[in-house]
Amino acid sequence: MPWRGESDIYKIWLSEVMLQQTQVNTVKPYYIRWIKRFPNPKSVAIAKEDEVLKMWEGLGYYLRARNFKSACEWIYYENNNEIPKDSSLFLSLKGVGDYIHAAVRSIGLNEVIPVIDGNVKRVVARLLELNKPPSKDVKTIKTFLNEKISKKSPGDFNQAIMDLGSTICKPRKPLCSTCCVSSFCSAYDNNTVNNFPVRVQKRKIPHQKIAVGIIWKNNKILVSKRKSSAMLGGLWEFPGGKINKNEAPENCVLREIKEELNIDVSVFQKVKTIKHAYSHFTIELTAYHCQYTRGIPKALGCSDFKWILPSQISSLPFPKANHKLFNKIPEKNPCTSFAQ
Repeated sequence: MPWRGESDIYKIWLSEVMLQQTQVNTVKPYYIRWIKRFPNPKSVAIAKEDEVLKMWEGLGYYLRARNFKSACEWIYYENNNEIPKDSSLFLSLKGVGDYIHAAVRSIGLNEVIPVIDGNVKRVVARLLELNKPPSKDVKTIKTFLNEKISKKSPGDFNQAIMDLGSTICKPRKPLCSTCCVSSFCSAYDNNTVNNFPVRVQKRKIPHQKIAVGIIWKNNKILVSKRKSSAMLGGLWEFPGGKINKNEAPENCVLREIKEELNIDVSVFQKVKTIKHAYSHFTIELTAYHCQYTRGIPKALGCSDFKWILPSQISSLPFPKANHKLFNKIPEKNPCTSFAQ
């Protein structure tokens, strides 16, 4: 892992932010590219949000990137470009919660603070045969870790137990025969490893049907920027939204574009229907080529908009679902029968 053995607090912090909800192998190339472009808090602080999100594009959970940028802005503009050494002040930075705080402080500053993530919860749940879901018994997990954590090398301890969970004590088919702590694992002793951790019954993942318009005016297309408060906030997208019950997708496009941008369009032809899965829901997105007809665009349901050439799409940060449409967008306006 390119961040292992790192002493730079900024790089340790970045790696932990990227690793939240994301697998190590996915993070590695993003981390390397990011460090080359943004080697310190100042470089992130003075960069445009679009550039920061473009570097993050595809990694998901974009709020992490926006929070990281906000924290770096505070560090550069308000704290003399110094990452705060004070524990409570570091914890107050945007996006820094208990996990990030513990990981960065223990690894970078050798502070004796146990890290609790999904891997750690699973390891401890099996070691102790916790009879509750880990999320409902954090106090027991924290007490156990506070007793066991190395006072000399807390960062090594935290990284070791996280690695143990990700590589050996895996959710499915754990490698108990090669585990270095199996000799004092209650679940291993009692042959109940697969019963732990106790799981919370998952809710059915919702499915949404969405329609969007690729809006043409001459040979440019109109894209809108999602509001910062929305999911995928700050990313650019093709305007559209959820299809109402008993609503035709084409009518949804007309309605959503009017509500979002205050303009009228004519739907020309279907481009493609794609399916995409996010962490908490799935979508079925249908796109249509549309011809702009009238109205002055206004950012009503978005934070911004712009007319761009198709060749400029790759320069802006878009959600992954939108990427699946890029190869269907020609260089010139296909709505010839509606062109004015």
